[in-house]
Amino acid sequence: MTEPMVAQQAEPAPTTSAPQVRSGSSARWARVLWPALTIAGLGATTLALALRDPHAKGSWGMCPSAALGIDCPGCGGLRAVNDLTHGRFLDAASSNVLLVAMMPVAIYFLGRWLVDAWVGRSRSSSPLTMPLVVLGLVTLAVFTVLRNLPQFGWLAA
Repeated sequence: MTEPMVAQQAEPAPTTSAPQVRSGSSARWARVLWPALTIAGLGATTLALALRDPHAKGSWGMCPSAALGIDCPGCGGLRAVNDLTHGRFLDAASSNVLLVAMMPVAIYFLGRWLVDAWVGRSRSSSPLTMPLVVLGLVTLAVFTVLRNLPQFGWLAA
């Protein structure tokens, strides 16, 4: 009897060049690109809102939800940002109190995203992430309903 032939696997040929690795500075800028572009875009939008007053009717077009007679959670947001850029905090809160209240939270998370990208840190998801997202969505829904009820007219834009 003959023994079955066993196929031998050929070993891959050794490579002569090392894999391409980005330099530290180049890799850092690649990581920081999206946070930096997001912050730059928000900064440009804020500057535009500071320069062109959204309080003037039609200066930024017509809001689709306002055309339907509904104040969405964002209604008054442009006016609130304009008021904040001019230091009128009470006027900003009058335009959209939820946006004004959440602005420090948004600034914190944008800054943390940028710093994490800069140092190359990756954060794992917290067990609180999903409950906080749900709480945020419920808050937006309740805010939307309340600001459209007559007795809570002070929340409307």
